[in-house]
Amino acid sequence: MNLILDTTQEHLGKRIVEELLRSGKRQTEFERIDTTTMQISHCIGCNHCWLKTPGICSIKDDYAPILKKMSGAGQVWFVSDTRFGFLSYQTKNIVDRVLPLATMNLKFKDGQMRHVMRYDHQPDFGIVFAGDGDRDYLNWWCQRMALNFGSRSLGVFHVEQMQEAIKCMWS
Repeated sequence: MNLILDTTQEHLGKRIVEELLRSGKRQTEFERIDTTTMQISHCIGCNHCWLKTPGICSIKDDYAPILKKMSGAGQVWFVSDTRFGFLSYQTKNIVDRVLPLATMNLKFKDGQMRHVMRYDHQPDFGIVFAGDGDRDYLNWWCQRMALNFGSRSLGVFHVEQMQEAIKCMWS
């Protein structure tokens, strides 16, 4: 299952879902979550998800079901507006809260320090953005995020390249 997390004010994830259905994908192959009305706080760096409640964020808001779905997804796509060339704060809040997928234990991999992942499976990550985002920077950032979680970057696409992004969603 692929997960589409939509934080955009124009609900661009809805358009992606419509295109996926038109291209012959079944509704059971993906899930879109409209987060615009959800209360998702920023990570406070308490480390409870590592130390006190392993794998569970201590913040009690609308995020827990998203994290659970992310842990089982094959792909996670962030559909985001951009501010100052980067993802919206709503999307950044979601991304920052994926820490429970990792443990506090560290290991060296390819000459770099990495967290040991909590689960055997890690989702791949992609971004579809609207606005004046810095695509080169977003692409670098998505690659680093995927590297840190032992997965792969699916790419970064402006909403005008939606068809290209959709092709990557099942490649």
